[in-house]
Amino acid sequence: MTPTEPSASDADDALDLDPAAILATIERQQRDVDAAMMRGLPVIYLVWGAGYLVGYLMLWSAWAEGNPWFTVPVPVAASVFAAIVVAASVVSTVIGIRLGRGVSGRSDFPSTVYGISWPILGAAFVALGSAMIQHGLPAGLSSLYFTSVFSIMTGAMYLAGAAIWHSRGQLVLGVIMIAAGAVTPFAGTPLNLLLMALIGGGALLVTGVIAAARLWGRR
Repeated sequence: MTPTEPSASDADDALDLDPAAILATIERQQRDVDAAMMRGLPVIYLVWGAGYLVGYLMLWSAWAEGNPWFTVPVPVAASVFAAIVVAASVVSTVIGIRLGRGVSGRSDFPSTVYGISWPILGAAFVALGSAMIQHGLPAGLSSLYFTSVFSIMTGAMYLAGAAIWHSRGQLVLGVIMIAAGAVTPFAGTPLNLLLMALIGGGALLVTGVIAAARLWGRR
């Protein structure tokens, strides 16, 4: 019997069983999955960043001791801020739920919980603040409360996102937002509003730009 030469199909089978090739394929597929799941995060960062910057600057400008250049009527500033929070929460909810769509496994459940947690927590903190105002919380203290509690809530959500999707960017951003919420009240009202616009809004916008640039670089 004469030995037979390896056929093309045998070579293909050997290539398919190459551990290095298999590992490279798995890593490439994982990068594709990560990119698909993270695609909406820059939008969340940028929406909240713009909301923080515009909303808190509006509230700061509504105080007589705030913006030295112009004053915004309190009803206008409050209405704009409320609309921004609602819009950003809706965007976060929709994108958060969609982050795990199209990925098989258990990713849909944590993504859905993450998405619906934004409006649930936001409504709970608004109800708590409204109850305290009803029972005599002064305007200056209510400003400190709402400004800090929403920053801490946002930071906590990003820490949760960091745990779910193993994202260092969300971890850093979450720590910054929680620190801003804990430290800015010491400045008093209305300076805390300006600081939150610059620190919170700035951190969110920078993170959004970096996240968008990284996703664009993976294409």
